[in-house]
Amino acid sequence: MRTIFSIMTDAVAYGMVLFIISIGLSIMMGLMRVVNLAHGAFAMIGGYLASYAIRDLHVHYSVAILMAVIGTIIVSIPFEILLYRRIYRKSDPLIQVLMTIGITFFIIGIVNFIFGPSLKSIPLPQTLSGPLDIGFRMLPTHRIFVIACGAVTALALWLLIEKTEFGIKLRASVDHSGMADALGIRTEIIYAVTFALAIGLGAFGGVVGAEILPIEPFYALRYMVTFLVVVSVGGAGSILGALSASLLLGLADTTGKYLAPEFGDFFFYLSVIVVVFLFPHGLFGRSHA
Repeated sequence: MRTIFSIMTDAVAYGMVLFIISIGLSIMMGLMRVVNLAHGAFAMIGGYLASYAIRDLHVHYSVAILMAVIGTIIVSIPFEILLYRRIYRKSDPLIQVLMTIGITFFIIGIVNFIFGPSLKSIPLPQTLSGPLDIGFRMLPTHRIFVIACGAVTALALWLLIEKTEFGIKLRASVDHSGMADALGIRTEIIYAVTFALAIGLGAFGGVVGAEILPIEPFYALRYMVTFLVVVSVGGAGSILGALSASLLLGLADTTGKYLAPEFGDFFFYLSVIVVVFLFPHGLFGRSHA
């Protein structure tokens, strides 16, 4: 029972990290029709900024998270204005793939030049670094924190996209951009805000998940496929799909590494193959997405 409980805790925490980072990519691919392979690079920027803020500026962990999210969004603005706006309505995914891969390598080079090509730790505050007593077992406090962050992120995003005027305008801008323009909806602003939201979520996930997915020089390339897989398995643009896929893959990967570590990522990708075979458009995807 102790092993099962440890597997479940680590699996859910890992799944929530995947969700927080990948949901931003899912939003861009599903709602904005942009295959943003540079999403992991922006998550890496958030991790590097948080590490610098805590280790060199000596700010509190919560302040470092805020600085990392805002800083990453600010860094992404020139990319959005000069590059991403040119591909929002492009139907050819090859253009998007080539451009965003180029952005990924550009960001990796710049970040490693500025911060150095080494692993960057993000020290946790004392309140998150110790165990948490839940009565019948001690759990890592940081794992509980990550799980809570994932749950709050999922709920907040669902409310934003499904229950607010912004969400209505976003869906209108994506599905019928010409009509949305005719009705006076500033689609370029809607796209820019959505892009900033996606980038901010990636940076947030990169920081809070650094204990599980360490921030290192080739973070963006190492986890690029992982984030894409979560979106593919869950269905692009689906919050519930991204959450379900993240938890499912997190459980498969964690269980495999606990019970048969010599197999590496075998169980992770085996789960991907099985789900994609059974659900070609993802768990909650749409055939036309």
